[in-house]
Amino acid sequence: MGKNIKLTYSYDGSEFFGFQRQPGLRTVQGELEKVLKLVFKEDIDLISAGRTDRGVHGKIQVSNFVIDSTIPCERMERILNSRLPKDIVITDVEEVPLDFNSRFSAKHRGYEYFITEEKTPFNSRYTTFISKKMDVDELNKIVAPLVGVHDFSNFRLADCSSKTTVREIYVAEFKRIDEKTVKLYVKGNSFLKSQIRIIVGTILSIYLKHKPENYLKEMLANPTKKYVKMVAEPFGLHLCEIEY
Repeated sequence: MGKNIKLTYSYDGSEFFGFQRQPGLRTVQGELEKVLKLVFKEDIDLISAGRTDRGVHGKIQVSNFVIDSTIPCERMERILNSRLPKDIVITDVEEVPLDFNSRFSAKHRGYEYFITEEKTPFNSRYTTFISKKMDVDELNKIVAPLVGVHDFSNFRLADCSSKTTVREIYVAEFKRIDEKTVKLYVKGNSFLKSQIRIIVGTILSIYLKHKPENYLKEMLANPTKKYVKMVAEPFGLHLCEIEY
């Protein structure tokens, strides 16, 4: 049996068609597996802690794979980083027990979503712009019902393949980062496809008075009822935390 190798890395999602491998498209998984094949001379099928949408960033991401190799982990990190594109950087390579699984061993994940009141060429890939002044207290009142165990059927896209829609949210909180920027931090056991973007889209729709103030509560309380889903832009979303 080979060695189970755990990769920890980050990526700028701006130029990727999402994380998951897709034929003919540039993805994070695809670029990693391409370089791994060059190094190890065999196809590698990465197991990963999560899959981000097109344009979403990974301040941290974790993957693992099993390989027969004598290359030390420190040297492996240097070799991979020398061949990867500049928008993916491996920060750690380590050998872990064979029963470690990047996806199923994770206890929780955390996301940040950045919203700005000032649009510039330098923040447009990493934040979402709204023209209204943001009141953090009001935003936190809107987001508060998310905390707890809920059926999030109304907070996923139609192509989500998850067998269960029940998730637990431990923390959902807005904080002001600077005069023009706020951040939503959401921590949960796991997330559905585009769940965070739909949460943010719903919150902003309520905040901007496009939807009634109880709209998010109703979406949670009535998981079998169909609601219009507002999906926020991907650019402000960052996978920021994975704990094992």
